[in-house]
Amino acid sequence: MKPFARFATLLAALLCQAAGAAVGLTQLPADADHGPVTVYYPSASAAQPLRRGPFTLTLAAGGEPARGNGRLVVISHGSGGSPWVHANLATALVDAGYVVAMPEHRRDNYRDPGTPGPESWKLRPAEVSHAIDAVAADGRFAPLLSLDQVGVYGMSAGGHTALSLAGGVWSPAGFKAHCDAHLVEDFQSCVGLATRLTGGWLDGLKKWIALAIIDHRFDDATPQAYSDPRVAAIVAAVPAAADFEMSSFAHPRVPLGLVTAGRDAWLTPRFHSDRVLAACAAACELVAHLPDGGHGSMLSPLPPGLTGLVGDLLNDPPGFDRSQLPAVDGKIVAFFDRHLLRHDAGSAATPAQP
Repeated sequence: MKPFARFATLLAALLCQAAGAAVGLTQLPADADHGPVTVYYPSASAAQPLRRGPFTLTLAAGGEPARGNGRLVVISHGSGGSPWVHANLATALVDAGYVVAMPEHRRDNYRDPGTPGPESWKLRPAEVSHAIDAVAADGRFAPLLSLDQVGVYGMSAGGHTALSLAGGVWSPAGFKAHCDAHLVEDFQSCVGLATRLTGGWLDGLKKWIALAIIDHRFDDATPQAYSDPRVAAIVAAVPAAADFEMSSFAHPRVPLGLVTAGRDAWLTPRFHSDRVLAACAAACELVAHLPDGGHGSMLSPLPPGLTGLVGDLLNDPPGFDRSQLPAVDGKIVAFFDRHLLRHDAGSAATPAQP
């Protein structure tokens, strides 16, 4: 980006913040092949308390879009996820001038959690591309955005989506091989919320049934790969990653950052995020590490009242301090600022004028 163009883009974002811009919210409709896309964006309209599921958020529902920094970030939610559990990160991004789009991943969302795991992972990267297309086709946002450099953030299964877009290659058979070798050590990664090991006499039967199902359903060794040339920077948080060919992360397609949690009980770090970091070494960046964080610690706001197995996996471990999360969100925003607002001289990165 030429110096004046970059200055103008940053100035527009600063003026938007100085004017007290609110966070707008709208939903782009579903079609026959894709779920709806929730959009957070800078808005000049007044924000009001808004109830969404168990959360009360202060947003300008349907508010008039305001010009930000001209860039889009797509957030890919985890298994059974919703647009609301990433509202704080979305707000931080919007406050920095970004428009944020969240696709509802088909049959792996809070309204329909029917097909998590590899069957969903095959579809998710294309659903990110669809979200970009949907925003580009919307007359409210298209004039405010330049979509040649898009950011992607994903958490958990969304982190798997993010790693796929970064150039990661995986297969269902890779998932099967991991579970065959490490079922006990990474049990919840392999079986999700279906059951848990308790140390009781039924554990042997649970392991036998789990492996029988996994071996039957996930024997396809066809390499899965996906790219979208518009995606220019990626952050993967506590990603599902054990099924990837780790060599595919040696040279990520685009700048890749990771957010990790030391007490993740759902995706055991040494099989997932730690392996990715070791594989990409100097080619990627550790954006933030939460040594006392659990798998759900990046959900912000965290759903209240989680009990049973889902509560054990997603609630914060004892001693985890949620007051650090705004700083983590700030590090994610800074990562995207470095890689989406800085371009070679002569590139056309300023937003189109309405």
